[in-house]
Amino acid sequence: MRNFLTGRLLLVRICLLVSVALLLLVGVLTIYAIGNPVEASPASAEDVAEMAGLWKKQLVFIVLGLMGFVAANVVDYRRLGDLSYWIYGIVLGLLVYLLVSRFISLPFAGSNRNDVHRWLVFHPALPQLQPSELCKLAYVLALAWYLRYRSNYRSFQALIGPFVLTLLPVGLILIEPNLGTAMLMMPVFFAMLFIAGARPKHLVLIVLLAVLVSPVMWLKMRAYQRERISGVLLQSQWIRQKAESNPTFSDILLGTKFTERRWQNEWGYHLIRSKFAIASGGLTGRGFGRGPFIKYDFLAERHNDFIFAVIAHQFGFLGSLVLLGLYVVLVLCGLEIGAHNIDPFARLVAVGIAAMFAVQVLVNVGMTLGIMAITGLTLPFVSYGGSSLLVNMMAVGLLNNVGRSRPFSVAPRT
Repeated sequence: MRNFLTGRLLLVRICLLVSVALLLLVGVLTIYAIGNPVEASPASAEDVAEMAGLWKKQLVFIVLGLMGFVAANVVDYRRLGDLSYWIYGIVLGLLVYLLVSRFISLPFAGSNRNDVHRWLVFHPALPQLQPSELCKLAYVLALAWYLRYRSNYRSFQALIGPFVLTLLPVGLILIEPNLGTAMLMMPVFFAMLFIAGARPKHLVLIVLLAVLVSPVMWLKMRAYQRERISGVLLQSQWIRQKAESNPTFSDILLGTKFTERRWQNEWGYHLIRSKFAIASGGLTGRGFGRGPFIKYDFLAERHNDFIFAVIAHQFGFLGSLVLLGLYVVLVLCGLEIGAHNIDPFARLVAVGIAAMFAVQVLVNVGMTLGIMAITGLTLPFVSYGGSSLLVNMMAVGLLNNVGRSRPFSVAPRT
């Protein structure tokens, strides 16, 4: 097996790997602090006990992720291009399998959680597998392989292929339902089309079509999805007053009657507490393992979707800036790797992965701050979880693979 530190762009790839390593460390330490607070409270003893060992499981997930990282470096990325449609097809098959499991009892299909079907469970002792997470990387590979030819994106008719590649997984993921992952794929789609060289007028036309379709999509959304998206607007007291006094406006936003009590206790509950956790961190934070949002069960999913709020609570504004700086380094390294490769497939893969990380961070941090809808997207390398961490580590391994490989060159005429 080739050494993953050999080859081109060594300094860029070292910065990439160091930023990922530091993000993994921040994640493990934060998960440990949540389950082992410095100032434990008898009122939250049961909840803390349930989370006390999560950091050990996260270490296991990191080991699995490292195996995925090595695997992504063993195979030449050009070979993955040849296999990209097969990988994409297999992942689509898993998504279809989950869809069928909604109607027929199938082996390995995870239990129904609030009418959500996202997981495959092969054994109780093994981590659950979430095909929608695998789909993110499979989609980037397949789309990059398709867009490597100029004729596949320079006319509006030629965009039918990329549209089909995108809408198939998006539709299946929305049915699960998993709004966050489905939303993630659209910006990646636009970023890769733009880098490939699609005409700006075609991209604008796609945006206009999406705007025209959005009212229909809004009406087809489930109630809780509309509540999460409307929650961004309902933070305004003026809009809440209008919704409470105007039943028609309330029905458009939520599909039901708005009340201030339900906003405080249901629709806005997580958002309000997340913002309190962030604001209470101040400039430098409460300290590692300290603060009420660490020792009390004030914030649901604080080890997962809302882990950024806990980090801001512990380390404040300055600590949050350092964390976001690591993500900036990660994304810039991905773009740098793409910019220094003349192989169209490699360039598109690098840009697609960088866009995937950038969008995921922006959405996750944005939802904890209340500027974006709560969608359930995890914070890469930091949030607790197996499937997302495995896919993210494989994505970094693929970036390293692309970065160290020598680009194609054309021999001079003789």
